[in-house]
Amino acid sequence: MNKKFQLYQQVLLAKALPEHGLQKGDVATIVEIIDKQNKTGYSLEFFDSNGDTLIVTVVNETDIAAVKPHLVVNYRELQI
Repeated sequence: MNKKFQLYQQVLLAKALPEHGLQKGDVATIVEIIDKQNKTGYSLEFFDSNGDTLIVTVVNETDIAAVKPHLVVNYRELQI
């Protein structure tokens, strides 16, 4: 199966995950690719500005988007 995203690729959330305090557009790194029953899921790791892990969660492929050139990264305080 051809994957849309690769291991350790940076991606953006395509939708908010309010249960984790995450917003659409937050940046994450793919740390695991999960294939089950012809569906692909991804374990994402979210980091703070010091590089420390904040959250690791699993999402569907439709919940993430590729990082595009010329985007501005914005740091914000995590609100849970």
